[in-house]
Amino acid sequence: MAKQVEQEIIVRNIEQKDLEEVAALSHKCFGPGMSLKYEHMESQLNIFPKGQICVEYGGKIVGCALSLIVNFSDYGYDHTYDEISGDGYIRNHNPEGVNLYGIEVGVDPDYWNMSIGKQLYEARKKICKELHLQSIIIGGRIPNYYQYADKMSAEQYAKAVMADKIYDPVLTFQKKNGFQLNKVIANYLPDDKESLQYATSMEWKNDEYELT
Repeated sequence: MAKQVEQEIIVRNIEQKDLEEVAALSHKCFGPGMSLKYEHMESQLNIFPKGQICVEYGGKIVGCALSLIVNFSDYGYDHTYDEISGDGYIRNHNPEGVNLYGIEVGVDPDYWNMSIGKQLYEARKKICKELHLQSIIIGGRIPNYYQYADKMSAEQYAKAVMADKIYDPVLTFQKKNGFQLNKVIANYLPDDKESLQYATSMEWKNDEYELT
């Protein structure tokens, strides 16, 4: 009997040849309303190639993480997804900024049992450290909130998840990966019906960062 060869998981930067596949993955993960399109990802790759990463398994892209650099203080907590992401094109990317802002993490549902998301988060942390940035900030979805909206506010829900009283597939995962809750943001992503347009501003601080 032939020995089964284990496929290698590769974490790498997205390349031009990957864009159609990554755009299709975004559509599979988030649907037509919230997914980023080919033209968004092409712009991201041209502007900040180091911040766009993917996970490849068996020759197939099964996860991606997209980001830009900002000074978060220029936006504050009441920003929308379109404002912080430059409408998805990241033309507001600031190479002199101090915060890596994550605008998407997507993992193919067929590969959820392979810790792909964790590897993407670790790759982002590596970028943050290599670029000597202060922190990673994300506007995280809370996709289970619609089940609790008649019982509690979004802020109460987020705090309950952070206290391990409620499970949320996104927020619980972010907590396990070292992110802290800063604030709940209203009207963040209009098409996010599960989160009722709320998002959690989460932050991972780079303990190697030093003010210069």
